[in-house]
Amino acid sequence: MDNNLIPLTQWTKMNGLNPRYCRRKAARGGYKTAFKMGRDWVIDKNEKNVDLRVKSGKYKNWRNRK
Repeated sequence: MDNNLIPLTQWTKMNGLNPRYCRRKAARGGYKTAFKMGRDWVIDKNEKNVDLRVKSGKYKNWRNRK
């Protein structure tokens, strides 16, 4: 086993994330290095969490614009 691989739950604690959210994201293929080993998810400890949400306010009040 590679020394950089750690359980996904440990990785979420290191990054301050919700384990349930990260398991779902891993199952969708959201992390490059995450894979399932048996029944547990493992991930490279150097993997970065990329947040793809729009934070610029571009879509703020988009329903009211006409």
